[in-house]
Amino acid sequence: MFGKKDLHTILKELRQDENVTHWHEIDEKAARTVPYPDSIDRRLKDGLGRKGIKELYTHQASAFEAVNKKENVVAVTPTASGKTLCYNLPVLQKQLDNPDSRALYLFPTKALAQDQKSEINELIDDIDVNVNSYTYDGDTPANIRQVVRKAGHIVITNPDMLHAAILPHHTKWISLFENLETIVIDELHTYRGVFGSHVANVIRRLKRICAYYGSNPTFICTSATIANPEELCEELIGEKVTLIDNNGAPRGKKHFVFYNPPIVNKQLNIRAGATKMVNELGARFLKENIQTIVFARSRVRVEIILSHLQELVKYDIDKNKIRGYRGGYLPNQRREIERSLRKGDTIGVVSTNALELGVDIGQLQVCIMTGYPGSVASSWQQAGRAGRRQDESVVIMVASSTPIDQYIFSNPDFFFRGSPETARINKDNLIILIDHLKCAAYELPFERGSTFDGLDVEEMLDFLVDERVLHTQRNKFYWMNDAFPAHNISLRSAAQENVVIIDQSDVANHRVIGEMDTFSALTLLHDEAIYLHEGTQYQVEYLDWDEKKAFVREVDVEYYTDANLAVNLKVLEVDEEKKSEFGHVEFGDVMVTAMATIFKKIKLETFENIGSGPIHLPEQELHTQAVALSFPESLVKEWGEKTLEEALGGLAHVWQHVSCVKVMCDRNDLHAVPQVKAIHSEKPTVFLYDRYPGGIGLSEQVYKQLNETLKEAASFVKACPCEEGCPSCIGSAGAHLGDAGSADAKTLVLKLLGHK
Repeated sequence: MFGKKDLHTILKELRQDENVTHWHEIDEKAARTVPYPDSIDRRLKDGLGRKGIKELYTHQASAFEAVNKKENVVAVTPTASGKTLCYNLPVLQKQLDNPDSRALYLFPTKALAQDQKSEINELIDDIDVNVNSYTYDGDTPANIRQVVRKAGHIVITNPDMLHAAILPHHTKWISLFENLETIVIDELHTYRGVFGSHVANVIRRLKRICAYYGSNPTFICTSATIANPEELCEELIGEKVTLIDNNGAPRGKKHFVFYNPPIVNKQLNIRAGATKMVNELGARFLKENIQTIVFARSRVRVEIILSHLQELVKYDIDKNKIRGYRGGYLPNQRREIERSLRKGDTIGVVSTNALELGVDIGQLQVCIMTGYPGSVASSWQQAGRAGRRQDESVVIMVASSTPIDQYIFSNPDFFFRGSPETARINKDNLIILIDHLKCAAYELPFERGSTFDGLDVEEMLDFLVDERVLHTQRNKFYWMNDAFPAHNISLRSAAQENVVIIDQSDVANHRVIGEMDTFSALTLLHDEAIYLHEGTQYQVEYLDWDEKKAFVREVDVEYYTDANLAVNLKVLEVDEEKKSEFGHVEFGDVMVTAMATIFKKIKLETFENIGSGPIHLPEQELHTQAVALSFPESLVKEWGEKTLEEALGGLAHVWQHVSCVKVMCDRNDLHAVPQVKAIHSEKPTVFLYDRYPGGIGLSEQVYKQLNETLKEAASFVKACPCEEGCPSCIGSAGAHLGDAGSADAKTLVLKLLGHK
């Protein structure tokens, strides 16, 4: 046994580690505060004073003053910078000015809603006024729901509940809608892609109901750092907003370390498993009693890391001081873990991204991430969990062998100095919009000539009349059905007909755990597929395609499944085109037909293929948007079809992964299809299409950033340490291909991208 080491000593040793590929230091910063604004109520000042808050941070004061002038605001500051007061202060001030005033808080998760409820209730107790704040979600008992509807001054909920339970039953919420002065939308950056496009339409419906009851609420939004907070916020709420980004919160010194495990297979450029490295690094800090959080990508991974860490430190500290935290734990247990972290009784916690958003867990010194979390914004959210006040802290990101992780690690400047990602939504996606017009018509009839928050929708309403969904009477459009439509519309999918996922692990209690659009179900829910839900692994035992039901059972296996999709893509219409240094580029509408053929079982740690099987499912069609990059026809003769096919496939792989990083989406949201001879142009072409009906603006963004994404793709392939191409860069183990002068696949991809 050695004497206890402090953080400095471990950091000194870590600097010598050859697997550390980049070390970034962020200097400490003192707080910038201002006196309370004159307009703030004395009771609020006194209440905050009792909590030790004598002045406000600059961003808190700016938000308070802007809301006081009836401006909509979006506050963008790092994790743990006191964003909560940006909305709690103005809301409570309005409450003190007008006891009938109401506020609606929207949080993306139940855990965050519970945490914020505790925080605002503490403040209400401190100022000693009669303000009722309640959470309203799936866990709220029926007898309490009535109380919330009648007496809730502050109603805390989530977008799904607003969409399916509050708006369709607005007549039960008259006291809320008549007096609604403020709508708070926290964690704005989570509302992007399909989910964000749905939520923007839910807000259109909410504003329509407010107008009906005579209220005109102010919006207060908060977000982690993204490139376009103002644009995203204005698109989401349909109003002009004031950006508040003058962060006044203090910050301790922070070390951000990129740790790339050693290569264990040189030819395939496969590295040692990230989980093993995370265990070793975590144990080093925990043995010295340094409070540490480890983020893992799935529930299964949380439990694996937790058991290994407890084993590694059992002779140094009480292993019960290291806890897990993830979906699936009961709410009371999660609250207890949060409390013990704040008090310092728990030294280590292994969590999924459930702790990424602003749940208060106090001050930790070390944050270790198992792999890149999928976006720069999420990475900084997780990193913000260490050094939450003014002490020195360290963040270590451990890479896996996946292309996105290796891309980030070979481009540290993109991560640290580039602007964060742009969050995109497309609220006018026809499929999503039509769904919400149905919901809106059920809630309140549309008058001919009226708009949907400024959007002319008369043509669409007439279409719904033709489809016998609505009927017209005295120049109004009415809902025709008995059932209300919100019940069948998921905010997380653009398709109307979804496959319902039923967990039958517990024989006595089958339960629905999720749903998925039919196009994604082809590759993710076929028989024997390993399906991940909130990190838990399930095996699909039977997919009933006709009934759209997938029956799954919980398993714990060391492999995942990947299905081969025979994809055919046809260009329907070219909306825009341009010449670029890489080739001819087009953007427009496409029809994708896809048929799942076989699936492979791939080992989690080494990506080895350990088995396969056939898939028997019908062909599916998807009408969406795509960007297309075409090369000269002469390449077919020059290189030969087989060689060109290999090169286009490699380019498709790397371009898809780099684009997903650039446009801030999941790697399944964009798909790439190479064609040696595209049907519409007869040229060698790579298409990148949105995996959602109608498109959600991702490929359009790639079209706009084309040169940037392709230059990044070229540098990434060039910088990859493999010799002939590998799963981390071009997606396959490189091979020498006779037709192009015995060039290997990696060289061919670089040739396509202009690197001779």
